[in-house]
Amino acid sequence: MTSTGRGGSASLAATDYWWYRARTALLGTILAHRVGAPQRVLDVGSADGPSVGWLHDHDGLHVSVDIDPRGLSAGGVCGSALLLPFGDDSFDVVGAFDVVEHCEPESVALAELQRVLKPGGTLMLSVPAYQWAWSSFDDANGHHRRYTRGRAVRAVELAGLQVDRATYAFAAVFPLFAAQRVLKRAVERLQRRGAAAPSDIVDLPPVSPGVSGLLMGLCRLDQRLLRRTNLPFGSSVVLAASKAPQPAPLARSQA
Repeated sequence: MTSTGRGGSASLAATDYWWYRARTALLGTILAHRVGAPQRVLDVGSADGPSVGWLHDHDGLHVSVDIDPRGLSAGGVCGSALLLPFGDDSFDVVGAFDVVEHCEPESVALAELQRVLKPGGTLMLSVPAYQWAWSSFDDANGHHRRYTRGRAVRAVELAGLQVDRATYAFAAVFPLFAAQRVLKRAVERLQRRGAAAPSDIVDLPPVSPGVSGLLMGLCRLDQRLLRRTNLPFGSSVVLAASKAPQPAPLARSQA
């Protein structure tokens, strides 16, 4: 779900990659209890990733929309987050996981997510954290920006929504992430690499089964903490926001 012209998510070629499995678990821990019993759910841009099963666990209509038809093999609508092909106030829950950072202008994407959300409905987002962590991986992914928690909250509030929870995620693996990004940026500076062109499908760093298991184990520490509190740092920002319900009509005064 992007305006950059890049292709599909890296998950198209690596559905079992540890990060996607960990993201699904972390998002579920933070957000699943907020889904409730919606009649209509919109999943924006994550149709190409491993299923966020907790978002599907309801009896209502579930609609997926993605700009890349390869991510819609199970059905869905091909479209852009910058111009969602749905009417105003159409969905009780809207999820956009690792989507908004691909969209420019950001304000248009968030306005569209707000527009299709019903009054009283819930918007759920995740975005990558920290601009200092930018590397050629972000260029290849077609990112426009990375976020702090405060930056994400302000952007969502400017779109007219009330943020109910905002937290970092992937905190337990964050020291490894930070070291890898700092080293990658230093090497790229020494090699005087310019910005990479967006790729069709980005190659993910190879990870052995043993390391993958270790990383998943560390992310389970995040899950335990996130059930009780927000995390002060991490490589992703996750938030839930709500759209104000419509005011009740004023009762007519009796003559």
